[in-house]
Amino acid sequence: MERKGRRLSALAVDRATKPGMYCDGLGLYLRVGPNGAKSWVFRYRADGKLRDMGLGPTHTRSLAEARAKAEEARKLRLDGGDPLKDREAARGALALEKARGMTFAQCADAYIEAHAPGWKNAKHGDQWRNTLATYAFPVFGELPVQAVDLPLVLKAIEPIWATKTETASRLRGRIESVLDWATVRGYRQGENPARWKGHLDSLLPARAKVAKVEHHPALPYDRMGVFMADLRRRDGTAARALEFAILTATRTSETIGATWNEIDLTNAIWTIPPERIKARKEHRVPLTAPVLAILNTMAAMRQGDFVFAGGKAGKPLSNMALLALLERMGHGDITAHGFRSSFRDWASERTAFPRDVAEMALAHAIGDKVEAAYRRGDLFAKRRQLMNAWADYCGRAVVAGDNVVALRTGA
Repeated sequence: MERKGRRLSALAVDRATKPGMYCDGLGLYLRVGPNGAKSWVFRYRADGKLRDMGLGPTHTRSLAEARAKAEEARKLRLDGGDPLKDREAARGALALEKARGMTFAQCADAYIEAHAPGWKNAKHGDQWRNTLATYAFPVFGELPVQAVDLPLVLKAIEPIWATKTETASRLRGRIESVLDWATVRGYRQGENPARWKGHLDSLLPARAKVAKVEHHPALPYDRMGVFMADLRRRDGTAARALEFAILTATRTSETIGATWNEIDLTNAIWTIPPERIKARKEHRVPLTAPVLAILNTMAAMRQGDFVFAGGKAGKPLSNMALLALLERMGHGDITAHGFRSSFRDWASERTAFPRDVAEMALAHAIGDKVEAAYRRGDLFAKRRQLMNAWADYCGRAVVAGDNVVALRTGA
């Protein structure tokens, strides 16, 4: 470092045009770039390395101001500091403070955008936005995410915890996820006030104690024969789609989203890809004779990739079409999804098929991790027997009080 300072003058700075470094002394230099741009540099040595710290351009900072900044840097070095590291730390702290100014609503939007590619459809993202916009945003949406604390979370959740428990539970989980995301991204610090276990569970009653589990309204299985006879007398895509969903025991979304490339008519198998299954695992569905007949009917009127095409080109049938059909049939009190419950009750009460076979027919995830780890097959052969038995049962006008149907489960 130079021992003497003030070698430059304002006039010398103004006249300097040749690219290079011009020493003012005591570590201060004037840098003239190849394009003629001029700036101030404080040069010092730290950890055995020569370092240059920019002090700003000459058109903004005068020679006197540059000398003052260089003096500050020298004093910092004298106290054992590192000017560059200290400045970078200060800038980082400022950036962090600015980042923490992000509102909860902004963080929620960013979270949804980041996770949307992993969700099965856009509807899931809309549900997230709607829940947060309805209950969380009015309370703390415009506040910095760092400011969201326990009283604010409770203010959003408590009013609906007893009356809309399912919605409140989802709201809590979504707030927790957004706050976790904000913490990892550095927008907030501290505990998550929306955490349930060991936190909110001490302040709010358990879900099971304040709300009953609401099941999809279902048709009693002993009325299936009469219902199916009525359904098969009706024409239209909606009628065939509902019949298909009932006979395959699949979810409405799986049925109306079925495409022809998923159907193997030769081997009578419908393979639903993981992205269309709730358990996110490929599901093979054995196709019975009545289901194949439905597919042959739909193939004769094929209008695109979807087995059950909707009114708009390239779009599948709407699930509202199935609800409207049930309404016309005088069954507005049940849902299409409820027929899965009808199937499950029938399999449990009127057949000798093992529980696992029925659960796999419904594409339910295996809850026990150990059991899931050891199970490799999908019990397809047994499930084909089960679905054939279900098709036979649905094809008969069974009335309440019939004797239990004895059905073989196979080897």
